[in-house]
Amino acid sequence: MYRNRIFFLLLVFALMPAIVYARSSAARIIHVPSIQGDATPVLQAAIQEARSYRGRSITIKLENADYHLYRTSSTPCLYHVSNTTSEQENPDATKHIGLWMKGLRNLTIDGCGARLVTHGEMTAFVMDSCSNICLRNFVLASADPTVPEMTVTETGEHHMVARIHPLSRYRIQDGRLSFVGDSWEWGSGLAQKYDPQKDVTWRSWMPLTDDCRAEELEPGLVRFTYKKAPDAQPGIVFQMRDTYRDEVCGLIQYSQDIRLEHLRIAFTGNFGIVAQMSANITYSNLTFEPEPGSGRTCAGFADFLQMSGCRGLILVENSRFVGAQDDPINVHGTHLPVQEFLSPTELRVRYSHHQTFGFQSFLPGNEVDFIDVHTLHPVGTFRVKAARMENPREIWIKLTKPVPEDIRQRGELALENVTYTPQVIIRHNFFSRVPTRGILVTTRRPVLIEDNFFFRMQNSGVLISDDARSWYESGMARDVTIRRNHFFECGSPVINIDPANDRNEGPVHSSISIQDNRFTLKNSLAIRARSVDGLLIQGNSFYMSDGSPANNPVDTEGCFNVKYE
Repeated sequence: MYRNRIFFLLLVFALMPAIVYARSSAARIIHVPSIQGDATPVLQAAIQEARSYRGRSITIKLENADYHLYRTSSTPCLYHVSNTTSEQENPDATKHIGLWMKGLRNLTIDGCGARLVTHGEMTAFVMDSCSNICLRNFVLASADPTVPEMTVTETGEHHMVARIHPLSRYRIQDGRLSFVGDSWEWGSGLAQKYDPQKDVTWRSWMPLTDDCRAEELEPGLVRFTYKKAPDAQPGIVFQMRDTYRDEVCGLIQYSQDIRLEHLRIAFTGNFGIVAQMSANITYSNLTFEPEPGSGRTCAGFADFLQMSGCRGLILVENSRFVGAQDDPINVHGTHLPVQEFLSPTELRVRYSHHQTFGFQSFLPGNEVDFIDVHTLHPVGTFRVKAARMENPREIWIKLTKPVPEDIRQRGELALENVTYTPQVIIRHNFFSRVPTRGILVTTRRPVLIEDNFFFRMQNSGVLISDDARSWYESGMARDVTIRRNHFFECGSPVINIDPANDRNEGPVHSSISIQDNRFTLKNSLAIRARSVDGLLIQGNSFYMSDGSPANNPVDTEGCFNVKYE
């Protein structure tokens, strides 16, 4: 390890004269010119140079050129990331990071039109314990996307012929096809179909089945033979992937005042951009979509944006979300079930969903609520005095005052961090080519979803849930406004308010307003609301795809103080 580190430093110093940083004491700019070959160590050297400014404002400027990031020269570092692989699926959570920003302040990376191209499964960037960081004006693409694609050209009673996308490299051995990249290979997993005529995607069967035999007819053209007729039609595109979210596109952790603006994310890697335990994040003028002319239809392995346990303002505006394999936007906290009370002021909680664990969710001074996992109601509010990770799954917590015995004796409680619940604004965005939902949001702070266009989500356009026994994604909604959006042929219910309480002791959510939206429906149910106190549905238009008015577009259950006009 020591020799490798010395070699890396020597390599960086050897490259430094070639970088020719243009430094200006007035503007504080570091110029990184275009680089042939692997740019990873050079870009990391520029970030280290920025560190020497010790928090003074500094900009790293690239050029309108390609910069290649390689897993083989990335920075390996252990990070547990919300909603990624479990320890059983991936025992080593080390991320392979292209741009690693740790403890930096007041830094801007301005791509100036640059194109950053990853090679191999890797995490393009990490911001850890940073403040006032801005990424802008570049494209993030992949030389070997981990979602290969192929287009069906012919089908028969027992066969299918498909043209494999040029970026999707493959090999055929003993009649089995597997896809390969710079650091990965797989031959089975999940798939979805894309219909270019309707511009929709949906989950489907996997064409690389165990009984399938592959034969190359010519480079890039493969005949697949099955024991029965394949469920495929000429023109349909298969988007395929494995199931392991072992890397992410980007991670923002324990950071604040972060801005991502004017970026095109042509491919997100094995997961999207995840922010956890961070504050005040702006996503503005982003385009999650394959590059024009690339011939690709999928831009994401799973979600595009995931905010887990954040606070302050989360702003998502003027952006396009096209070609995901899961929900484009998911904003939530985490319910950690209480394992035991060690004393009236001490307890142990546990990450219980297999995909979320390993990062500290409670800090001294944080306000927390004990939540009944069946009713989803808070039963007591306290403040954290100290917290310690005992292992990647369990956290020891000491509170500033004792928990009364009647709460300690209740059983089946979860702890939610109230401090790390964000205000959310999602406006002026476009969503399409999504097999699941458009927006998932569960937070008790004000939520505004306005002036967005949702095109043919296969499930709901907006889902407001809250559960403490399944995904453990918190929490209750107390102030939500959904207005002036157009939902075009989305799955039903188009807006779904569905908390996962299995014991009704009063509404879970409150103060939800759905106003002046336009619903173009393929199924008649536009809005379903359950367990809400204070529901306003006003000024919306409900029409079927053929232009006829929708019958009974609203369904409520266990709601109080409902006003429907």
